[in-house]
Amino acid sequence: MRLPYAPNPPAPATPDEAAIVERIQARRAPRPLQPLDLTLLHSPPVADGWNSFLGAVRTRTALAADVRELAISRVAVVNRAWYEWAHHAPLAVAAGVADADMEAVKAAEPLTVSGRPGAGGLTARQWAALVYCDEMTRNVQVRDETFAAVREHFDEREVVELTATVACYNCVSRFLVALDVGERNGTGPDAKH
Repeated sequence: MRLPYAPNPPAPATPDEAAIVERIQARRAPRPLQPLDLTLLHSPPVADGWNSFLGAVRTRTALAADVRELAISRVAVVNRAWYEWAHHAPLAVAAGVADADMEAVKAAEPLTVSGRPGAGGLTARQWAALVYCDEMTRNVQVRDETFAAVREHFDEREVVELTATVACYNCVSRFLVALDVGERNGTGPDAKH
């Protein structure tokens, strides 16, 4: 990491900061604070907003877990955010995505609507989400063909939540990589850490 991590356990300077730490700990429970938390806690107000936003995206949406974790994992690959990958690829597998299908997620080349692998187990819904994620992450703008494929499989709420998830985790990955949180820069998706 390019900065030292905040002390663990944190040493809040004010009651407001103590409340922020408690909210972050409550969201992480039963796990301890993560390196990302200990980085963000250098700025308690930013850590608090981050915790609220990420908490909503991760735990309060209607988006299916497989789609959410596939999208987050794809953002990690495209942005080479291996700390993010190490945390979310196993969650995609736990949500029912086969290990073999995670290989398609790890592909470095851009994904396309028409380029869906025929033999893979990824559903058309999952593939549409991955291509949408790829275009949002690589180009920001999404082609009409890609958006039409997403609309075939997702209702309005899900489109908003998928878009928010991809946008959110692009923010996360850029933060992780810029500061080398978790010391994973320069490794890869298969690195053991």
